[in-house]
Amino acid sequence: MLSGSVVGVILTSAIVVAAIGTLSSAVFLGMALVAAVRYRKIARKAKTQALAVSPEGLPPVTILKPIHGMEEQLEKNLESFFEQNYPDYEIIFGARDAENPALAVAERVCARFPHVKSRVILSGPPTWPNAKVFSLQKMIAATDRAYFVISDSDVRVAPDFLRNTIPPLRDPKVGLVTCMYRGIPSSDFWSKLEALGLSVEMSSGVMVADMLEGMRFALGPAMTARRDAIDAIGGIAATADYYSDDFELGNRIWGKGYKVVLSHYIVNNVLTPRSAMRTLGDQLRWMKSTRYSRPAGHLGTGLTFAMPFGLLGFAASAALGQWALAWAFLATAFLNRVIQSIAVGWGITGDPRSLYLCWLYPLRDLAGFFVWLGSYTSRRFYWRGETYAFGKGGRIAAEQRRTESAS
Repeated sequence: MLSGSVVGVILTSAIVVAAIGTLSSAVFLGMALVAAVRYRKIARKAKTQALAVSPEGLPPVTILKPIHGMEEQLEKNLESFFEQNYPDYEIIFGARDAENPALAVAERVCARFPHVKSRVILSGPPTWPNAKVFSLQKMIAATDRAYFVISDSDVRVAPDFLRNTIPPLRDPKVGLVTCMYRGIPSSDFWSKLEALGLSVEMSSGVMVADMLEGMRFALGPAMTARRDAIDAIGGIAATADYYSDDFELGNRIWGKGYKVVLSHYIVNNVLTPRSAMRTLGDQLRWMKSTRYSRPAGHLGTGLTFAMPFGLLGFAASAALGQWALAWAFLATAFLNRVIQSIAVGWGITGDPRSLYLCWLYPLRDLAGFFVWLGSYTSRRFYWRGETYAFGKGGRIAAEQRRTESAS
């Protein structure tokens, strides 16, 4: 058994670690709040500039929409892209084969909007590690337009989406525009936690990154880009070996000297009800991707969480009988995350759940910390019914692939 003095040293060390983590998470919160104020100021100006462009000055656009299987509210999500207040746009859907169940939904929506030019491209079985990029390559080749929207099938937008996100691309120095997103949960508890993470945690990190070094990456749910910027990196095929194809696309376009702009426009990411294990698996896959794509930044993410350090400080201080300090650790961590939820989730992304469920966000913060720890346990991940492994720089290799429908 450990002696009392050794136990005392361990508990005191734990308090020191908790204090460092509490301080670092408070610093991150401060940075997020400053970044939020900065974002709002820039966003107001950007919106005014975008809406000042006359309809005659807006270029023709192709919306590229890869689809894969049935998702929550898929029909409404797809429908929202047919309802754009924009003079000239077309929509191209991409699927692996005609057996894709989402294809019937897409075709039904297309039939309801005959005035919007739309079509389906079947890519066939992918020969690249990232099946979505394989599909996008064929979709891009099917149009001669120079302005693109690349958006996931679980995204829903308002009719002014194109009107706000295309105008910045008229500047030849801007190669890509990317959007933050608010989480729209299903009725289950786990999607509520995940949605809070999207609206608060993701948005905080993106705004801080933009403030510190400018946008050097893109966010997958919704982005607009010009053909010349994509061609400059060797085409969309340059991202074919990566799970985080969105990050790579933005980073490579930035690397070619183009600006990547964080849009003032926030889109909706509609979540599908899933079990706790499925939700955990998805979050773990995203975390692993970050670990391999941005290893230094991912390691530093561990110091941005608040609740793990608050609980550690509470437990260690309580064990030493220092109850005032114990409750101070816990209350500080809890308040930290509540403020972040309200200021970013509600104040920036406009997610009302981030306001009335702000008391739940600390739990999401704690869960995120354990997922972050789990990201260091394995290279393998499961994605759309197939097994892959991460390699150096975020590259992926398929270990087991299905032959049935996928996008």
